[in-house]
Amino acid sequence: MSQSALKASTIAATMRLGRSRVCRRAVPVLAVAVAALLAGCAHRDSVTVGAIPDDYRTNHPIVIAEKNQKIDLPVGAGDRGMTGSQRDTLLGFLDGYDKSAAPTLTIQIPSGSANEVAATAAGRDFARLAVASGIKRNRIVVVSYQAGSSETSAPVRVSYISVRAQTDKCGRWPDDLVNTSENKHYADFGCSYQNNLAAQMANPADLLGPRKPSTIDAENRGAVIDTYRARGISEEFLGNSEVTY
Repeated sequence: MSQSALKASTIAATMRLGRSRVCRRAVPVLAVAVAALLAGCAHRDSVTVGAIPDDYRTNHPIVIAEKNQKIDLPVGAGDRGMTGSQRDTLLGFLDGYDKSAAPTLTIQIPSGSANEVAATAAGRDFARLAVASGIKRNRIVVVSYQAGSSETSAPVRVSYISVRAQTDKCGRWPDDLVNTSENKHYADFGCSYQNNLAAQMANPADLLGPRKPSTIDAENRGAVIDTYRARGISEEFLGNSEVTY
C-alpha cells in the first residue's frame, strides 16, 4: 500500500470513530429530552390556574325559603291595653302578611315579668287588631313564654312564617386580603349586593318564572289605536327629521 493510500485509510477510520462517539453522546441527550416532554404532557392537567375569577352569584346564591318574620313590641308595666304607637307599628308589620297563604300568626306574651298583666291585655288587643286587618281568627295563636327576670318588662313578640328571597349572612372574612396573592374574589365579595337584591323582591316567585299576563282592556286598547290612526304623522315631526349637532 502506498503512503497516500495509507493516509486516506487512516483519515476515514478516524472520521468513522468520531461519528460513532457523537452518536453515542447524542442518543442519551435526546432520550432525556423526550422523557421530559412526555412527563410534562402527563401532568399538564394537575396545575390549577389561580387567575380564574370566582362568581359572586355562585358564592352567595339567592334562594327562596321560609323565613320567620317577627317583631317585639315593648309594653310598659303601667299600660292598659294597646297604645297608639303599638297599633301603628303592628299594622305596618302586618302589611307583609300574605292572606292568600294564611300562615299562622303567633302572639307570644311574657310570663313572670314585671309587665305580665299589661302585656296580657296588650296581647288581646293585638289579636283583635289582626282580625280587623283581615287575618282569620283560626290562624291566630296566643301563647306565653317565660321571661328572663321578674324585675324587668319583657316585650310581646308577634311573628309569622313567610316565603322570602334570601341569601347567606355577610361578614365572612376567613383570609387576610393582605396576605394573599391569588387573583380571586374574597369570600365576602358580592354578599351585600345579593342581600339587597333579595330584599327588594316583593314577590319571590318572580325569580322562579314570569307571571301570567293579566287580561287586556279591549275597549281602552281600541280607543288608543283609533287615536293613533286619526292623528297620523305630525307635520312637526316631518319638518324636523334632520338631526344637527
